[in-house]
Amino acid sequence: MKKFLNCKIDVSKGVFIPRVETEFWVKKALEDCKSQIAKCKLEMPKILDIFSGSGCIGIAVLKDIRKSHVDFVDIDENAIEQIKINLKLNKVSPKRYRIIKSDIFEKVKGKYDFIFANPPYVAKERLNEVQESVKKLEPKISWYGGRGGLRYIKKFLKEAKNHLKKNGIIFMEIDPLQKEEVEKILKNENYKKFKFHKDQFKKIRWVKILK
Repeated sequence: MKKFLNCKIDVSKGVFIPRVETEFWVKKALEDCKSQIAKCKLEMPKILDIFSGSGCIGIAVLKDIRKSHVDFVDIDENAIEQIKINLKLNKVSPKRYRIIKSDIFEKVKGKYDFIFANPPYVAKERLNEVQESVKKLEPKISWYGGRGGLRYIKKFLKEAKNHLKKNGIIFMEIDPLQKEEVEKILKNENYKKFKFHKDQFKKIRWVKILK
């Protein structure tokens, strides 16, 4: 059992274990969401938690933003089961969420006010730096991102803009070493407004993208 913000997160199905860096940026992102909800007078914001894993991000959103609805998306069957367990554990009403088994946006329809993404981003070139405990306990599908660690980031950013409402925001976690490459992808995909942010260890950790 792990703590993630104000949630209890079970990881018994062998999913990606929530990190303190993720907890840090999600807390910041939730503040951004709340001010955007107030500014745009959103009554029930629609939120996507993609590459969900344990579901920790989406569950933290549901508990912090009272009148929100979250779609959880993951391709891994174990992750889907884990998300169900954690939603029950945190006593979230089934009316407030939907779980979709999908290869990124393949089975996702509609648009969202906020999209949270923590894609697998460990680069092929840095596999030797991955701790043995991670290789043993966490499925490769949840952290390995191919050459440069960018395989899923590219796919995600290609489609994400089509699933974002007007004034919507994307929050995406990255490896600190990927900043320049991610910036190139964002520009190639015609995203105009984005800003990189640092985590509690003063490393670039997430990017905030505005429509």
